[in-house]
Amino acid sequence: MPIDPLSAETRLYHLRELGLVDYLETWQCMMAFTERRTPETVDEIWFLEHPPVYTLGLNGRREHVLDPGDIPVIQVDRGGQITYHGPGQLVVYPLLDMKRLGLGPRGLVRILEGATVDCLSEFGIHAHARPEAPGVYVETRKIASIGLRIRRGGSYHGLAFNISVDLGPFRGINPCGYQGLEMTRLMDLGGPSTLDAVMPVLGKHLERWIKERSGLPSRA
Repeated sequence: MPIDPLSAETRLYHLRELGLVDYLETWQCMMAFTERRTPETVDEIWFLEHPPVYTLGLNGRREHVLDPGDIPVIQVDRGGQITYHGPGQLVVYPLLDMKRLGLGPRGLVRILEGATVDCLSEFGIHAHARPEAPGVYVETRKIASIGLRIRRGGSYHGLAFNISVDLGPFRGINPCGYQGLEMTRLMDLGGPSTLDAVMPVLGKHLERWIKERSGLPSRA
């Protein structure tokens, strides 16, 4: 069922909830959307989760794949190293016209980080970003990873936010290329354990961050 808080008023973007969907099929859909979009295409942000899969970024090094077991490893066209996706992880794919929004890659990273930090704050959790290592952290542990691709002026791939995902598979890799990096998840920090409880909160903060950080004129 689509969640669409903005399009009726501003046509800024459609926010869609897609449920549990195959990684490869979703990647192909993101690329197809980006390839066929025009200057009139309304942007979309997809909320979803994937079955277990490791994804390795464009510059990802296989040495960071330690013990994948039966989980597939897929080389993809985003930035960053290796990460894990699985049920219980909220994945956010912003399919945005970067030129129309007046954003560069770092600006979009900042939006994703800032919205996630603000979402966690609503659940009583203090989190922060690191300029040298994109993502969101609670103390030294990483709770959300970011990897993007910009093609034809449009963004895809995005944010992976650990809600109740099994953290065991992260031990089969060096997450994001960092040996010994500890991952965490929202449910272990006293927050909710369901994506349904998190999506409206994160969606609200994404809306605000995009409005404030984009180059679009402000609206009453």
